[in-house]
Amino acid sequence: MNLNRLILLFAALGCFTNCRAQETGKQLLTLQKEIALPNVKGRIDHIDINLKDQIAYIAALGNNTLEVVDLKNGKVTGSITGLDEPQGVAYIPKHQELLIANGGTGECGFYNALTLKKTGSIKLADDADDVRYDAGEDKIYVGYGSGGIAIIDAASHKQVGDIILPAHPESFQLETKTNKLWVNLPGSGMIGMADLKQLKLTAKWSKLLPRANFPMAYDEAQHRIIVGYRVPAKLIVYDSETGKEIFSGPMVGDVDDLYWDAKSKQVYLSGGGGAVDIFKQVSDSDYKQVGHIKTRNGARTSLLVPELSLLLIAARESGDQKAALLIYKTGTL
Repeated sequence: MNLNRLILLFAALGCFTNCRAQETGKQLLTLQKEIALPNVKGRIDHIDINLKDQIAYIAALGNNTLEVVDLKNGKVTGSITGLDEPQGVAYIPKHQELLIANGGTGECGFYNALTLKKTGSIKLADDADDVRYDAGEDKIYVGYGSGGIAIIDAASHKQVGDIILPAHPESFQLETKTNKLWVNLPGSGMIGMADLKQLKLTAKWSKLLPRANFPMAYDEAQHRIIVGYRVPAKLIVYDSETGKEIFSGPMVGDVDDLYWDAKSKQVYLSGGGGAVDIFKQVSDSDYKQVGHIKTRNGARTSLLVPELSLLLIAARESGDQKAALLIYKTGTL
């Protein structure tokens, strides 16, 4: 059985288990409102935010659009059309621009965030995917192709570096003060650590199981990498320096995004199994599941906004339910 079939099997089993699981910790995540995405069909991918104006940007991959959502007014205020499987999006506040990574063509397009007009473009290999913006260095990192992370200067719109990888990168995290980058490489069954000065991998941590490590978060204070696996559905916390496993526990199936909130010491995981799981760090090496809140089946893409105490979840159209951005208020124990 190949990896894709194995992922589907474990995702289905995870959904079956979690859909029947009793809700817990509902006080930790309260639905405030649903903002309709009336013209959006198909799969939805990554989300970013203009924090100052509370504008969310949603990569509607299956719809080939980027949706602009005003959180305060609760409505879609714009849309960028003609994209090709948009996956990653980053809002660049210094330049009031957006970068959209297109999975279909590999194009990374720059757009004015106010007018939504195109201002520049860089062509990478196919499958341009996850995006990170480093405000201190004014650089954008984009995972792409069969194994690479491009480094782009946000001011000049030019590629200034490239990290070659053994497989397509999924989620990755930066710590620029130590010049390190950690990246999930599910196609190779590993997590990689790269040196940002040398622009190459300097460490690799491999596992036979679990597999399909897609989302990742970084706990900078404790030097920990937090990874979500799909096969089987499991949360694992690693020492980011050594790769040593610190904690492991089951979680919601088909996870696509996870976040570490340093203030509450809570991990948020959104899964296509139809729920958000919340784990709280209760000791140096233990994380206790304190919440299992049902959302929608297939609603696996999210964005934690700790400054606003919000978790945004993108719910694709399913059956008689239209696509929507679900706005949750976060809490703590």
